[in-house]
Amino acid sequence: MLIHICCSVDSHFFLQKLQHDFPDEKLTAFFYDPNIHPYLEYRLRLLDVERSCKKLGISLIEGEYDYESWMSAVKGLEKEREKGARCEVCFDRRFEVSAKKALKLGEKKFTTTLLVSPLKSQEQLKRSGEAFFLKHGVEFIALDYRSNGGTQDQSRVTKEEKLYRQDYCGCIYGLTMQREEQGRIMDEMFSPISNSTLPASIEERIFMYEKRVELEEQNIEYKIVKEKFLNYRIFNFKLTKGKGEIIPAYSLCYSILDKKKADGRIEFEDKNIHYFNRQEIKFIDLKHFNKLCNSDYKNVKELIFNPPTFDKELNIRRLIEPNPYSLSAIIIVELICDAKLTITLDATTYQDTKENLLIV
Repeated sequence: MLIHICCSVDSHFFLQKLQHDFPDEKLTAFFYDPNIHPYLEYRLRLLDVERSCKKLGISLIEGEYDYESWMSAVKGLEKEREKGARCEVCFDRRFEVSAKKALKLGEKKFTTTLLVSPLKSQEQLKRSGEAFFLKHGVEFIALDYRSNGGTQDQSRVTKEEKLYRQDYCGCIYGLTMQREEQGRIMDEMFSPISNSTLPASIEERIFMYEKRVELEEQNIEYKIVKEKFLNYRIFNFKLTKGKGEIIPAYSLCYSILDKKKADGRIEFEDKNIHYFNRQEIKFIDLKHFNKLCNSDYKNVKELIFNPPTFDKELNIRRLIEPNPYSLSAIIIVELICDAKLTITLDATTYQDTKENLLIV
């Protein structure tokens, strides 16, 4: 039997049940999910599925990440709600590829772990599966592992196995609507030009879950614990002089402007910190930044494309602004400028939750 896999939260419990109910059946897992976006989220979910299948002793095949063809398939259905027409097309797309993979492998049956997800319509899934049985002759096994406390058991297994628990289906359109309803920024889509790892980002989670696999291989005990914190993202930053001459500049993390823009001049300097006459803004030159950072940046452009880690940057901020609750903008320039300056800074702070790995 070929089993289409969507994520470890659904698949681990589902595969355990299959192993119990079909003890003589050879089970082959097939991870085909071009709907998952961005690609790093796809890699993170695959990483956890690989771990899960390895623990269960089930072979895993990765399908093609043909995201563009998936986008074409759901074109015109971008505004559909979850469990609507877009989901049905999405199922059809993945089921067709899964059915063809089953035929190629010589399998006569296939099923999907989507059946166990409380966010998916079992009737939709059954319709799609039955249609492909008629078309391809591959029997779709529609199993209901949600009933009789199945959903509660699945939640227990997820916790016991320390599985990665994503908070959206994977679809860019579903994510967009979900974040709009929650009033949250879609920080999953942030990818800095510096390739730096931001707090609670997908990159940070991948690093943590890869580390988790390493600890398990070394039989080192660990816990995954959650932490609420104040997160930060910057959308746009620019510093100009006079009539619009752009000055290379870098804005430290947790720098905020009330109205996203400030015009003024640097008024005075104290201990290598230069004070702007608007919105509590502070400037430091690159030489002083290098001293605080113990770095050797030749120019601000180099800093922009290869900044220190977020945690190191936060420590530098504390050296300049000791108040741990400060959100004053701190800007690094190569040389302090005695001219009228315009600062455009669109950034936000927001309550967020992140996971931390503790070795116990």
